[in-house]
Amino acid sequence: MKAKKLFNPQGIDSIQERKVINGNTTNIFNLNNVKYTWANKLYRVMMENFWIPEKVDLTADINDYKNLTIEEKKAFDGILSFLIFLDSIQTNNVPHISDYITSPEINLVLAIQTYQEAIHSQSYQYIIETILPKETRNYIYDFWRDDKVLFERNQYIAKIFQNFLDTSSEANFKKVLIANFLLEGLYFYNGFNFFYNLASRHKMHGTADIIRYINRDELLHVVIFKKVIPEVIDENDHKWIYEMFEIAVKQEITWTNHIIGNSVLGISEDATEKYTKYLANSLLERIDLKPLYPGFLDNPYMHLEKIADTEGKGDVKANFFEATVTSYNQSSSIEGWDF
Repeated sequence: MKAKKLFNPQGIDSIQERKVINGNTTNIFNLNNVKYTWANKLYRVMMENFWIPEKVDLTADINDYKNLTIEEKKAFDGILSFLIFLDSIQTNNVPHISDYITSPEINLVLAIQTYQEAIHSQSYQYIIETILPKETRNYIYDFWRDDKVLFERNQYIAKIFQNFLDTSSEANFKKVLIANFLLEGLYFYNGFNFFYNLASRHKMHGTADIIRYINRDELLHVVIFKKVIPEVIDENDHKWIYEMFEIAVKQEITWTNHIIGNSVLGISEDATEKYTKYLANSLLERIDLKPLYPGFLDNPYMHLEKIADTEGKGDVKANFFEATVTSYNQSSSIEGWDF
């Protein structure tokens, strides 16, 4: 594959000629004529979802953190470190994906995704700066250096992205898309549930509020790749996709059990396995593939959805598995879009 030209005078921008990849685009954003209408709708929702982390009050969380158990603090610190890695690498990697997308409407939503990933990174900084003592802040950012399990997780996903940067083949590009899909739809969610678990027990409410905002954004990012992947993959890709899912599920379960295990009230290794495999099956269904784990069809953490989805409070409503999102933000709101 070759990255598209910054400006291609010989390009053709008609809807009939437009492709997700390998198209002949001028790279002019003609957004009055749109082929992938889902991207146009999604862009509007993403733009409505503007938020500023500093508007969330973390004052009570300072004392809450001091009173967490040793196991809860370990999980809080480790999960936060992993989330920092995920959003850091996405901020850097998404523009490289966009370089090979030849549909301007999809380029537009990827640009908003990049911006949102940067906001997420800044949100973690706000949490760390507000809640943690100054002398321990760098510990969160360097957690992966000393934790072998986390380092291996970070290295696995980073290597897939780096392979595409080093060798820009179509096969490597497809793997990057699946890696992004897994990152946005699987890697975050045991971590998110930990923060919702704390909030359900009246701890760290401010942090959970920020996670809700991030969670809402990530659900929309899942929609992007859910729409793009079926346009790019074919039946010859199914085997290696399943292999990537198996590795991702194994790593997610290993990491969650390593950082949480059975040491936090309301979370267990059994539930972690069920939830992770449930997520994997749901993601595969989104891209029209059969489930990988028969029987794992139920969410063991349904009781936490009232924390993640505060519909009654007018905050978050995001049903990823139905691919329906009702946005909320800190200024105005927009009703739902079906993608």
